[in-house]
Parts: sequence; C-alpha cells; structure tokens
Amino acid sequence: MGESRLVPRKVTRLTDNAVIDLLGVLAYGELTAFDRLAEDARMAPTTAGRAALARMAAAEIGHFGLLCDRLTELDADPEKAMSPFTAPIDAFHDGTRPSTWLESLVKAYVGDGLAADFYREVANFLDESTRSLVLSVLADTGHASFAVREVRAGIRADPAIGGRLALWARRLVGEALTQSQRVIAERDQLADLLITGTGDLAGVAELLKRITSAHTQRMSQLGLSS
Repeated sequence: MGESRLVPRKVTRLTDNAVIDLLGVLAYGELTAFDRLAEDARMAPTTAGRAALARMAAAEIGHFGLLCDRLTELDADPEKAMSPFTAPIDAFHDGTRPSTWLESLVKAYVGDGLAADFYREVANFLDESTRSLVLSVLADTGHASFAVREVRAGIRADPAIGGRLALWARRLVGEALTQSQRVIAERDQLADLLITGTGDLAGVAELLKRITSAHTQRMSQLGLSS
C-alpha cells in the first residue's frame, strides 16, 4: 500500500489580502530572479552558457510583468504588494551570493526549485484563475535541464567539487527556510491560507514532507548528496 496523502482543500473564501500577498511575494521573487540570472550569466565559461542564462532572465521578467498585471487587475499597487517581502528575499540573496558558475547554477536549481515546489502546493488552494497564473509563472524556463547538465559535467571533470557543492546546497536550503519562516510569521494571511488549505497542522507537515522529498530528488539529479 502506498503512503496516504491528504487531499488539499480548495479555499473557497480567500481574503483579497492573502491573494495579494501571494502574488506580491511571487512578483518580487521573479524580479530578483531576473537580476540574479543576468548577473550570474557573466560568470558563464562559454558564450552559449551566458546566452542560456540571459534567455532565462528574459523569461523571468516576463513572468514579473504578468504578476504585476494581475495585481493591477485586483486594484492593488504592485510595488506596495511586493514591499513586505523585499527585506527577507534580499537578505536571502545577500547571504547566498555564489562565487562560481556552478554555485550559481546550484542556487537557481535548488533554491528556486524549493520555492517553486512550495508555491505549487499553495496553488492547489487557490481559485482557478489565480492558480493558472501561479503555475504559469512557475513553469520551468529550461534552467532545470541546463543546470543538471552543467553541474554533472563539472563534477565529472573535478569530483572534489561535488562535496563543496553539496555543502553549498545545504546552506541554501537552510537560509531559504529561515527567511520563509520569517515571512509566514509576519504575514498572517499567508499562514491562514496554508493552514486552511491543508486542513490542519498535520496537513502542513504532509506538505513539507512532499517538498523535502522533491528536494532530495533534485539533489540526486545533480549528483549531490542531500
């Protein structure tokens, strides 16, 4: 018998503030992803690698525009909606600046992947229109397969790099969890959305277990121990 899984509840009465908070944090995340990918592209050892990250950065700024448009449709000021999340997201990125090309790819693949997994889970609780938008902006822009290919090639060329990158990935996850807890603690609407959508604290625990499992699989894809 497979492991039982709680079925996420569709939250039928979301407060406007909860939706605006969710779209705001996603929008600022996409904006900073654009900045980071554009900056990291300069570390690429090849022109092809630089171009690949530049294309991904372009996709992120496109996602940012879609989220801002949706916030405007909801009569929310995008800048105001993003403002509660600038400090924790900036703190995460300031504390986890990659020093090498491979570190930048691991950060995007592991760090962004962890966040995307969480927001996909939350999308299950949303109305269909908002859910479709969230899933659209979280769709893979091609970075996943590119990062896996580059990191695995780097480890084959120098196996000692694998241990250092695994430590780097663990640090990324720790920093991401710290800042996420800070956001949830400060934004009651997001906490309520999470608990209501999963049903109870046991449901939240199941959600976190699924995210942890996906992270372990992602690390394995990179050829790194979790």
